[in-house]
Amino acid sequence: MRLIPTRINAAWVGTLTDDDLLDIEVRLHERFSVLDQRYRRVAKERYNLMQGPVELIDAWDRWSRVNTAAKGRALVPRVMPKE
Repeated sequence: MRLIPTRINAAWVGTLTDDDLLDIEVRLHERFSVLDQRYRRVAKERYNLMQGPVELIDAWDRWSRVNTAAKGRALVPRVMPKE
């Protein structure tokens, strides 16, 4: 399991194998999903991702960068089953 740096950039993403990139995408999506669902429960009808807490926006940004990189390599990010 690769460690994920605080700042995700193209240079770091370029060092990842396809398998590493997909693994990290799943991990970051899982973290984003947890925070997103928590915020949705609190905000209800006022929900707006871009007006959410910094932690939520940061989780979305990190996941989004890795997800975009995976799609740029023509990889299909895996979806983790809900428990």
